[in-house]
Amino acid sequence: MLTFAQPWLLILLPIGALVIWVWSRRRRPAIRFPDSSLLLNLPSGRVRWARWLGIGFRAAGLLLLLIALAGPRWPDQSSRITAEGIAIEMVVDASGSMATPDFTWEGKPISRLEAVKRAFRLFVEGDKQPSEQALLEGRPNDLIGLVTFARWPQTSCPLTLSHSVLLRLLDAEKPRSTPTESETNIGDAIAWGLVRLEKTNAKRKVMILLSDGEHNVPPPALTPRQGAQLAANQGIPIYVIDAGGVTGIPEGPITPSSEVDKESAQRIRASAESTMKSIAQITGGRHFKAGDTESLLEVYREIDRMERQEARSFLYRRYFEGYSILGLVSFGFLTMIGLLELTVLRKAP
Repeated sequence: MLTFAQPWLLILLPIGALVIWVWSRRRRPAIRFPDSSLLLNLPSGRVRWARWLGIGFRAAGLLLLLIALAGPRWPDQSSRITAEGIAIEMVVDASGSMATPDFTWEGKPISRLEAVKRAFRLFVEGDKQPSEQALLEGRPNDLIGLVTFARWPQTSCPLTLSHSVLLRLLDAEKPRSTPTESETNIGDAIAWGLVRLEKTNAKRKVMILLSDGEHNVPPPALTPRQGAQLAANQGIPIYVIDAGGVTGIPEGPITPSSEVDKESAQRIRASAESTMKSIAQITGGRHFKAGDTESLLEVYREIDRMERQEARSFLYRRYFEGYSILGLVSFGFLTMIGLLELTVLRKAP
């Protein structure tokens, strides 16, 4: 199937046709007071033929050149792969609190972000060791992208089928440690993830938002509910994974001040959980609580079961480009008519 890399350039074709029409209607030069006696012995009948041949060659050359600029291409059938039509944008909180080592993996304490990395790898690649509890099939045919955020969101990996690259980029992520990155901007992170999803034509688009904190960035940043409304307007559900616990509780003997700090932390935690539930409700997604490794893996298993799209489509890894061929043919037409008009189709004046 023929496609174009820059299809918008095809709007130049009507302009090219107009140029050819204007050129064909132009007034041709003439000799003032000609003496035609010298031309009587020349063969006749080629004037109209030469004129229309020149117009045809130049028209073909110009139009082929404009089509070449649009980048015609067709897929290599041998590189066709099946796809389930799902695009998944993973939006991960990478603020400083994600360094909290309150998760365990195989009996060893790890940070929240490290637990997210390992569970997400199983979600993408599948469980290669059936003896483990995390029985996941993997998502080899899905487009998956990664957005990380703290104070500002950023694209760590665009939507791709190269999952090995995606996972390497995720492994390189570290919790933000600079003071300016200590805040959590959930609203803008959702909006940024939606921008990335807009660039794909997948039949099904979903977002997985994982955070452990409360949105605490003032305007003009979007609020989480505003970001959720944008997703709802586009029909994109958000699966919200709450990976936080009650943080900020002081250690040591209980004192009146520590009780106040504990109550404050619990209020912040409750507010964060309420916000995350509202995001899922507005977008038609689901809210999950994942306070430990097993619950985090169970969340990914649940999402994996819900987002299995049976309708299949095709994607291509490689295309044959046709612009060079059309460019050479266009050059050939223009060169040929130039040579003909200097020889057998030469006109006077």
